[in-house]
Amino acid sequence: MIKPLLFAFIFSLLFLVINAQHDSQTYIPDPDPLVQQKLEQWQDLKFGLLMHWGTYSQWGIVESWSICPEDYGWCERKKGNNPDNYYEYVKEYENLKTTFNPVQFDPAKWAKAAANAGMRYMIFTTKHHDGFCMFDTKYTDYKITDEDCPFHTNPKSNVSKEIFDAFRAEGMWVGPYFSKPDWQCDDYWDPYFPPMDRNVNYDPAAYPDKWESYVQFTQNQIMELMSDYGPIDILWLDGGWVRKNSKEDIEAYYRDSSNFSADGFMKTKLINQDIRMNELVEKAREKQPGLIVVDRAVPGKNQNYLTPENRVPEEALPYPWESCIIAGGSWSWVPNATYFSGREAVHLLVDIVAKGGNLLLNIAPGPEGQWHDGAYKMLDQIGQWMDINSEAIYETRAIAPYKSENICLTHKPDGTTYAIYLAGESEKEMPAEIKLNKELPLKFKKVYLLGYSKPLKWEKSDQGWEVKIPVELKKNPPTDFAWVLKFQP
Repeated sequence: MIKPLLFAFIFSLLFLVINAQHDSQTYIPDPDPLVQQKLEQWQDLKFGLLMHWGTYSQWGIVESWSICPEDYGWCERKKGNNPDNYYEYVKEYENLKTTFNPVQFDPAKWAKAAANAGMRYMIFTTKHHDGFCMFDTKYTDYKITDEDCPFHTNPKSNVSKEIFDAFRAEGMWVGPYFSKPDWQCDDYWDPYFPPMDRNVNYDPAAYPDKWESYVQFTQNQIMELMSDYGPIDILWLDGGWVRKNSKEDIEAYYRDSSNFSADGFMKTKLINQDIRMNELVEKAREKQPGLIVVDRAVPGKNQNYLTPENRVPEEALPYPWESCIIAGGSWSWVPNATYFSGREAVHLLVDIVAKGGNLLLNIAPGPEGQWHDGAYKMLDQIGQWMDINSEAIYETRAIAPYKSENICLTHKPDGTTYAIYLAGESEKEMPAEIKLNKELPLKFKKVYLLGYSKPLKWEKSDQGWEVKIPVELKKNPPTDFAWVLKFQP
């Protein structure tokens, strides 16, 4: 018999191996030519905004997760009057609807700040797992526009519509985040059965009528978003455990050590929760032709791009992808959140783009409808850098070897290559020369520094190239954080 400590060690090793393999998973392209065309356009955008917002912002907790009866420290119940009683806690949590009144809500201000930072698309949580709808759905009263929510009298109460309109007005793509599981819906968590984890709390095969009712509820709500909220570019679906499980899915689940505790017990059930995605996507694209669908963590043609969460892959990935990253504090609003510095955010964006991905940076509005000042400061610093250097970001593709020490590469279809020098934290002056390894794929006639109009002098050496930086630029570089050499063929 394997001793518990040895067993845990083996599973830890398996976990590391499996996570390393995650980034090389199979990608299945959607055959729709309009989708392929839109994905190419999306890959040109590079930089987007994600916003998690709901009644939970009043408690400053991690989105919906505290009402999920799973034993993780990050979703522990710490707020309310009776957190030790699960059922009383859930009642109090759901009662947050009656005090949610974000009177400082100003989506035009958010949209302007995001656009000035160089963001080109936006994803907003129209519904998280708790089922509270931030849009005016007709299929539930658990929504921001219900008469029991004090904000319902505000002319901007349908916040999803207001947000989408404001960001479109800044020329940005928009997309709803939508949770496939809904823990408030009786057809998902049936009141007769106690919920045991994040999954549906009954067997859909044993109660097909109840499950069909849930399928219709889910599809109807998504179709509301596809029909009544203007042009939609991306449908960003979360809750990957709500899926039809194939034989391959089941085998993969049992291979993944993260689904098991250290003593070998399954953390969550594997339940077939088929909401008929192919049918849903077909209906959605009748309303929104070319719609990009992101059925997160569900391999198949309905996962048009992949979404590594809160991390950056070590290498370039061979399919469309986006890192969704917390910019400050948490996915949801928390008091006194610390945000990325401008340098950290710019370096993150450059690293991701050099590997062929997009950055979806999360900023969470607070209970009054406000952003932290730190979010605006971060976006302003990113924007100042992008004002000079955005041509090395937008409409580029990855080119091997992607990164050499502190220099990242991006590439344009016309043959132009950019070498982005990531400055050290205390590095305020440019070096007298920037050395580039001979292994870098540089074919050029002239080299420029973005933000400086004259071509730079350079020399070929046995090690590669040495680009000379003029004296007047050394102490007065055109931007902070990173400097971009443009190699023009």
